Amino acid sequence: MEKTGCSLGTHRVLEPKGVLPQPALKVDNRMEIYDNEILVDVQTLNIDSASFTQIKDQAGKDPEKIKEIMLKIVEERGKHQNPVTGSGGMLIGTVRKIGSALKGQRDIKEGDKIATLVSLSLTPLVIEEITEIRMDIDQVDIKGKAILFESGIYAKLPQDLPENLALSVLDVAGAPAQTAKLVQPGHRVVVIGGAGKSGMLCLYEAKKRAGITGQVICLAHSEKSIERPKSLGLADKYVAVDATDALAVKNAIEQLTDGEMADVVINCVNVNNTEMGSILAAKTDGLVYFFSMATNFTKAALGAEGVGRDTTMIIGNGYTKGHAEISLQILRESDELRKVYQELYS
Repeated sequence: MEKTGCSLGTHRVLEPKGVLPQPALKVDNRMEIYDNEILVDVQTLNIDSASFTQIKDQAGKDPEKIKEIMLKIVEERGKHQNPVTGSGGMLIGTVRKIGSALKGQRDIKEGDKIATLVSLSLTPLVIEEITEIRMDIDQVDIKGKAILFESGIYAKLPQDLPENLALSVLDVAGAPAQTAKLVQPGHRVVVIGGAGKSGMLCLYEAKKRAGITGQVICLAHSEKSIERPKSLGLADKYVAVDATDALAVKNAIEQLTDGEMADVVINCVNVNNTEMGSILAAKTDGLVYFFSMATNFTKAALGAEGVGRDTTMIIGNGYTKGHAEISLQILRESDELRKVYQELYS
């Protein structure tokens, strides 16, 4: 007889009691499911960019040390939540078992391939073996199992896209979907980290939404990195600037917008200390969307206050309604972008 669990997964929290699974220090990762849980045979973990960058740096890019770090995280926490960045990632796998309270209530069945759209930082996980590490695309193949709570969201893997490609895109689906919500016709938009995985999707969506009366600017860290989005025509203007140099960012955007600055700034980078560059790139009453998990929100809030900016700042929620469909649709609409993503991420 399966036990009844909380829809939010609080029954899995071991330490400290009384918190939700994401902020918990340790969760119960025993794989006997409650009646409102889904058991998944895990195939691939897509570690979020900020987290995997930190792990690779800590390991000196040694694959064996990366394995040790990841296994230790899961052993200590019962989930893959990087203790430095606090973030996780997502996974793809096959539905092994659906709890009795959920059977017939969902659009999936046992045997379906899914991508979880909730963070690994709250997902009970067991890693039996790490079989492959693809360092360039932040993906790790494993043998293991995971638990999806009743409140957990997921997407059935599409039949028309390679699995690893779909996983890469779904991992950052919140960014282009939020861009679609925030950008209006005629807006000036700056995408910081525009040459990266989430950045290029945001550029595409921003250009689509801002229209011919808008302006989309791609900001990346080097001239070389700008070559790819420029070859795809994803933006109107391109600039190579160190995003951690706030004054350099401000001066560059000032020049490109004739001093008008941006209505919307989308931050997609995976490094620290880019908060002030993002804020100064926006109009005084502009909007900044921090998708990056490397963002320090205390720095952002106090920094905006310190320079007298009435900036609306949005935390990068990885979920927004329809985000999976919006992101996958981009690859269906753009053959050129799809080809690049297949080369880079699948």
